[in-house]
Amino acid sequence: MAIAQAKLDATDARLATLSLPEGGWAEPARRDALARVQATGLPGRRDEYWKYTRPDMLTAETAAEAAIFDADEAPVFGEVDQLKLVFVDGVFDAAASDDLALDHVRIERLAEAGSADIHWARDLYGTLETAGQTPVARTLAALNTAFASDGVLIHVTGAAPKPIALVYHHADPKSDVMLHHVIRMDAGAALTLLESGPVAARCNMVMEIDVADNAAFNHVRVQGRDHERQAATHIFTRLGQESRFKSFTMTANGVMTRNECVIELTGDDASAHVAGACMGDGDFLHDDTVFITHDAVNCESRQVFKKVLRNGATGVFQGKILVKAGAQKTDGYQISQSLLLDGDSQFLAKPELEIYADDVACSHGSTSGAIDEDALFYLRARGIPHGIATDLLTLSFLAEAVEEIEDPDLAEEIVTRMEAWLARRRG
Repeated sequence: MAIAQAKLDATDARLATLSLPEGGWAEPARRDALARVQATGLPGRRDEYWKYTRPDMLTAETAAEAAIFDADEAPVFGEVDQLKLVFVDGVFDAAASDDLALDHVRIERLAEAGSADIHWARDLYGTLETAGQTPVARTLAALNTAFASDGVLIHVTGAAPKPIALVYHHADPKSDVMLHHVIRMDAGAALTLLESGPVAARCNMVMEIDVADNAAFNHVRVQGRDHERQAATHIFTRLGQESRFKSFTMTANGVMTRNECVIELTGDDASAHVAGACMGDGDFLHDDTVFITHDAVNCESRQVFKKVLRNGATGVFQGKILVKAGAQKTDGYQISQSLLLDGDSQFLAKPELEIYADDVACSHGSTSGAIDEDALFYLRARGIPHGIATDLLTLSFLAEAVEEIEDPDLAEEIVTRMEAWLARRRG
């Protein structure tokens, strides 16, 4: 009982620092989300899906200060033809952003559109997040639904002619940001969404994506190099018949990062791929938590996560495939692997399968190990220096995750960033 009261007190203390936006079509969803946070409480270390990751930094009343990182490198995806939307510490920067006009796409800001009485996003805002609270409570996401003041609302009616890029900049060492994005993909629509940058000293982000029949959504995200940042991100997705969803995240640095992805396949012949590659050094904790529900026939899902850890870094993977009764012909694949470059780092994994159909092909696996000494010897014997040989083997280890990126140019950009990170650590 004392533990429950302590959790309640911590939740009340966090809520006391926030103000609920009032008015507009989103207010009912916000008040419902607030009620859920108050009833459940923000996550604590004793919660089942937080036992590997301390939520303290993400639930504290104020954000810990994070030094601004001045990266001396070209912007991520800078060479890609794109429509760019820029946020600085969670505030939309119209001057740095492109015009919002794009064929087959309607883009609006939550901060502006949310004051209206009627809007297409009313039926989606908070809806997928609410559904994603069962069977596991995700109260940081509910907190976001209640209090997020900005984000983008994207309605895609056809094939978008170029990617939309969300670019996040961190300018205030004490910034504490909540952003909430809502994306509706109409039947047959297609969109590539790019995300890059550190967002803030602490950020809590939610993205709700409704992918209708025969639509395709591709997502590639690079989380910024600010080492002291703390981040909690949530993707909630619902897939219709013959729809496709792909999401890849690359993370380098960050003292605390938790990326959650909750996907429900509700239409027959749908496909969902989620992948991630992270590289951590020193005071670094990276947590990927994925929950995929198969609730239709002949659907496919893939989870591919690779982590490279050194100097005491910690990696966490929690992934579940739930196959409901009647979801026959399900093909579910899950792999989580870590490469430990020293004896001080650790990888904690919790892979799960829960199956209620009898005609399925589901598999999961998790491994953790060091550099292959035989392969390293082979490269060294051919005159390759130890550091470069180690980097080559590391890139080979990460390749399976990068291969999940559909666009080869975007995949090449990711590999280039990985090579640069490894080169910096080498020397």
